[in-house]
Amino acid sequence: MSKEPVSNITLFWSFRSPYSYLALPRLQALSESTGVGVDIRVVHPNIMRNANYFKTMNPLARPYFMRDTQRYAAFLGMPFRRPVPDPITQDPVTLEVAPHQPLARWLGHLGIAAKEAGGGLAFCAAVSRLLWDGSVDQWHEGDHLQNACHRAGLDWSTLLAQVTENPDHHEQQLKANADALTAAGHWGVPTMVYAGETFFGQDRMDVLGWHVKQSIGSV
Repeated sequence: MSKEPVSNITLFWSFRSPYSYLALPRLQALSESTGVGVDIRVVHPNIMRNANYFKTMNPLARPYFMRDTQRYAAFLGMPFRRPVPDPITQDPVTLEVAPHQPLARWLGHLGIAAKEAGGGLAFCAAVSRLLWDGSVDQWHEGDHLQNACHRAGLDWSTLLAQVTENPDHHEQQLKANADALTAAGHWGVPTMVYAGETFFGQDRMDVLGWHVKQSIGSV
């Protein structure tokens, strides 16, 4: 006989993170198979939380990262291409990042509003596919985001009004999520926290699943 779940999985997640995109379908599947909920906490991309991120990064890291994300997407059978445009405005050679990041900030605010409307996980899943599956260019124009919002079961006009009318609130929630990520003992995404244990990276999904199933007595 299964035990009651200890808690939800707390998921710290970013729209700009390819590994967040790759992890989300497996987290949704884990939730559906175990009955353990996923409490998604959207954070800004790392470069917006740590201005020195690229300055201190090993020069070998970015080329490896580019290869690994493509390879792992192929392994999972997930369509993959970097977003067009990138939510972060950045020089591809110097890696210098622009001081203002309206697209990334807009996505973050929409993610907060979607969660407060009760559809955060579905919204993030729909928008991450829009960004990363390679089917759409100029995702920020036209009705692409609106259609993703509808696929998540949310009302676009309501979501847009909330973001437009109270940007400070959504920014404060993003900061609170970043602070909670730090308190959980990590800085990167995706980071999952369950029953007092922290798991960083989509490559820890198997261990997370094992831990969840142990806690509910299904293994």
